[in-house]
Amino acid sequence: MTRMLYREDAYLTEAPGTVVAHTEEGGLVLDQSLFYPTGGGQPGDSGTLLVAGARRLPIATAVRGTDGRIVLVPAEPVTLPPVGTELVQRLDWDRRFRHMRVHTALHLLSVLIPLPVTGGAIGAAKGRLDFDMPDGETDRDGLEAALNELIDQDHPVSERWITDAELAAQPELVKTMSVRPPTGAGRVRLIHIGEEDDQIDLQPCGGTHVARLGEIGGIRVGKVENKGRRNRRVNIHLDT
Repeated sequence: MTRMLYREDAYLTEAPGTVVAHTEEGGLVLDQSLFYPTGGGQPGDSGTLLVAGARRLPIATAVRGTDGRIVLVPAEPVTLPPVGTELVQRLDWDRRFRHMRVHTALHLLSVLIPLPVTGGAIGAAKGRLDFDMPDGETDRDGLEAALNELIDQDHPVSERWITDAELAAQPELVKTMSVRPPTGAGRVRLIHIGEEDDQIDLQPCGGTHVARLGEIGGIRVGKVENKGRRNRRVNIHLDT
């Protein structure tokens, strides 16, 4: 199983790694990964591997492989460094940080619209959540003001862990209908927004997030789209 450096420290931008395997599709597996793999609506990270001899290997994305492995996908077909090669991983930090900002803002959106989430997507400039919202109009201006007010409060964002059994006993923690949190490993990661005595949000999530809400910056609420009889899509955009 690949060690998940992105989960240990979402702000880590450079780290060593050792090649442990190649995939038939031309991917690369390291002993530890700085790169977040595509999942939960969040795209896989991109960046560069620095190999001995000043060779640079651009990485387009990362995906989940088998048996807990994370596979790095080169930007183009190349001869891969041999198994056992030691190298340096360097993240496209600007892109990752924008994903962190959008992802955390979507958690806030799910607070302000307390309805089941039927889908979502995260980008480097915008994101969206789909809600099971059968009736009523959404006050886009009011929603935008409320989002930015929460961001301005600059609450901390942290993680905590509970057991699979504890999650099963608290089904209200799971907001997403389309993606269920991974269970079976004995424990589940929760993202907590707020102070200990002033909780804003608590839900299972394996993605990367900012450490404080103020890092999100300004948010604009875009289109609110009708995607079916009960489905409404709410789009948000980073100001910068």
